[in-house]
Amino acid sequence: MKKIGILLSGCGVKDGSEIHEAVLTLLAVDRAGAQAVFMAPDVELEAVNHLTGDPSGEKRNVLMESARIARGDIRDVAKVRAADIDALLLPGGFGAAKNLCNFAYVGADAKPQEDVARLVREVHQAKKPIGAICIAPATIAAILGREAAPSLTIGSDKGTAEALEKMGARHQNCEVREFHVDEKNKIVSTPAYMLATRVSEAAEGIEKLVNKVIEMS
Repeated sequence: MKKIGILLSGCGVKDGSEIHEAVLTLLAVDRAGAQAVFMAPDVELEAVNHLTGDPSGEKRNVLMESARIARGDIRDVAKVRAADIDALLLPGGFGAAKNLCNFAYVGADAKPQEDVARLVREVHQAKKPIGAICIAPATIAAILGREAAPSLTIGSDKGTAEALEKMGARHQNCEVREFHVDEKNKIVSTPAYMLATRVSEAAEGIEKLVNKVIEMS
């Protein structure tokens, strides 16, 4: 059975993993007959009140928050190696742009979290596929942009696309129910909630992405 890493960034769209996207990713992996391997960095996050959208003034641990989605079955990304998985998936949510890297704060000057960067580079160097959902391509661009010039999509947002290209990536517009494939770098991306107005729209693109990543693994 193929082992597919799912890299989470917390729990909740405004400060962590987008929960719909994370669950849809897990469901697609399971439906494809593969095993999900959840992981997250063991770092602190600035929490957001999801009812008001305002900072809550508290800090939470990304690994502990991600464990809520993973039902406790999760690993510290620092302890995961490319040899442990056959592919890697990154759901979106602002946590991907705040906790996996700092794109949300500095845009094109983004730097990745060191353990996340190490694993993504390992997976890429091992020629294993990577799937990035919603805003998560920004994390990939922050890690691989200048060294691999990956072709990615975040949908069609001009400002975000321009920032990715400043980091060395090449942006491709993509419809919400579809996905984009960079065959050379074995990177697949889909817009999900960058464009989705209904969960069914996000679900279709995510399932297509997961199936393609597993096919490439």
